[in-house]
Amino acid sequence: MAESLGPRLYSCYNCGNHVSLHDDIISKSFQGRSGRAFLFSHAMNIRVGAKADRHLITGLHTVADIYCGDCCELLGWKYERAYEASQKYKEGTFILEKAKIAKENW
Repeated sequence: MAESLGPRLYSCYNCGNHVSLHDDIISKSFQGRSGRAFLFSHAMNIRVGAKADRHLITGLHTVADIYCGDCCELLGWKYERAYEASQKYKEGTFILEKAKIAKENW
């Protein structure tokens, strides 16, 4: 019988803290500050910074930077508000930059 590894996770690349589940990926087609990024429906073990309005590729959004809950590494941001109707689906979701996370249990 094959041994179960548990859920596939993403962890902070710096300290290994679990920050999201693979099953929570909405899209892998996003751009972060340092390159490719993933959009997640949920994140865990993070700290959320102050809200700020930013002009992103898809328009004006209110976002908050998100940091690893253990080592405080900047991992991406949380979409707090989208001003354009076509972007409302992003509200409450999380961007994690591919360069800042590592796969676990793959």
